Amino acid sequence: MSAKENVNQRTIQAKVFDFAFAELVRQQRDTFQPLWSLDSWVKFLIWLALNCDLAGERESLELFVESLGSPLNSRMRRLFFERDLDSLSLHLKADPAESQVLIMSMHHGKSVTVDQAEKALQEVGLFERVEIDSNRWQVFDGMISIPWKSSDMNTCER
Repeated sequence: MSAKENVNQRTIQAKVFDFAFAELVRQQRDTFQPLWSLDSWVKFLIWLALNCDLAGERESLELFVESLGSPLNSRMRRLFFERDLDSLSLHLKADPAESQVLIMSMHHGKSVTVDQAEKALQEVGLFERVEIDSNRWQVFDGMISIPWKSSDMNTCER
């Protein structure tokens, strides 16, 4: 096998893995309650570890997370806490470890309205978890930043 064929095979394998993994995260993330919480993220990781034949005790779970590595763990977490809302042409980032929920337009240069942001929050079940007073929201070009309600904000190490 030539070096070029080997690189192509590895590239294809990496893309298939990335696609399959992203689909797994997207298909399973809504089954871990409460949504949009650190608890749901931890439950997802435990489920994944158990399905990889690891034991459920703390040591095995820590080994699992460590074995994933920072880049894969970060990508997986990002997929877990982000949504594309095609019907509204919006992209939402709502990691509870961050101080703000971000709602962005899927179209470069297009603004996001407060009305669109409210609809997006309601669609994904976040409206009750963020500050609903839009006067506390920061409106930028193509993005709105919304603080979590202080009682719902979770802090943790990533």
